[in-house]
Amino acid sequence: MSTILVIAEKEIREGLRNRWVLATTLLLATLALSLTFLGSAPTGNVGASPLDVVIVSLSSLSVFLVPLIALLISHDAVVGEMERGTMLLLLSYPVRRWQVIVGKFIGHLAILGFSTLVGYGCAALALAFTGGGDIGRESWAAFASLIGSSVLLGAVFVAIGYLVSALVGERGTAGGVAIGIWLVFVLVYDMALLGLLVVDQGRTVTGGMLNALLLMNPTDAYRLINLGSGSAGAISGMGGVADIATLAPAALLAALLAWALVPLAAAIFVFSRREL
Repeated sequence: MSTILVIAEKEIREGLRNRWVLATTLLLATLALSLTFLGSAPTGNVGASPLDVVIVSLSSLSVFLVPLIALLISHDAVVGEMERGTMLLLLSYPVRRWQVIVGKFIGHLAILGFSTLVGYGCAALALAFTGGGDIGRESWAAFASLIGSSVLLGAVFVAIGYLVSALVGERGTAGGVAIGIWLVFVLVYDMALLGLLVVDQGRTVTGGMLNALLLMNPTDAYRLINLGSGSAGAISGMGGVADIATLAPAALLAALLAWALVPLAAAIFVFSRREL
């Protein structure tokens, strides 16, 4: 365990040195604060608290931004170090390959988690101190769920980035594949699913099939967790989809967890059999 933590600490130090932590935190905080102060106009119309509107705005932002940040951090975690020759040096120490992957994963997830907590937390604190209306416990619980699920979504794409990095032979290839994966999961998949539902008109795609199709995309599971119920569901319009899909929050969280663990295990398997 100490070896894994040492590798995780190394990744965090490199993130600090390369300004990843600072840049990510400032980006998330700036966007979150902008949405907080500019995006609360609809609250009077829908009867929701300002924090509920912020949750909807940040969830919509996170679907695009968090996976992209995670892939940018992780896509060269293996192949980049192999090209620089530092991987051979690292493996010359008494460390196993699976410990390298797990340690890197913990370090990158710590960077992403810290940036998300501080960035989005600034928005909540600003709203609380500026007197943004009566904010109940349910809204604060939903906001905490937003932060936790955003970190879990980041873990999914960090793991996918590791798998890509373990499979390809060049950093440039890894970057191109990572951007392609981001486009498919964040944009293309949902457009194709929407087109399928419009064409099908409920003839073939049943509720159970829709559940399976939604769980095949981690960003859809993330959307349903944060936008599928309560005031957020009413504001975002995702409440109707959640009613049709009938997926429990526990099932959605389990799907995200599986999306993180399976690619991570696959990355460990591929890297353990790769020639350096």
